[in-house]
Amino acid sequence: MTYVDGFVAAVPTKNKEIYITHAKIAANVFKEYGALEIMECWGDDIPDGKVTSFPMAVKQEEDETVIFSWIIWPSKEVRDASHPKVMQDPRLSAEENPMPFDGKRMIYGGFVPIVSVGSKTDH
Repeated sequence: MTYVDGFVAAVPTKNKEIYITHAKIAANVFKEYGALEIMECWGDDIPDGKVTSFPMAVKQEEDETVIFSWIIWPSKEVRDASHPKVMQDPRLSAEENPMPFDGKRMIYGGFVPIVSVGSKTDH
């Protein structure tokens, strides 16, 4: 069964092109280590909430844009085996490809798909 990693972060809006370059490099690394699909999304219609919201969750500042991303893996086992390799890959090191946002405010987690319609991984 497929497995999904999800991410939400606030990226300085001025860093959009830097973020795209960073994300493309990271996506290639994830694919090499077994990921099936990587999707990176730049916030376009992100409402402020009264109780909770994407901007509140990542403590978005006025000059930032929320990103929403996910990685689809063939299984949790592949993801778990790949994760240490991905994290040690020099192409994702702070020196070679620094994160163009505050990683301390990124929200992430792993998810078991329960409904998927219209994809290669329908459930």
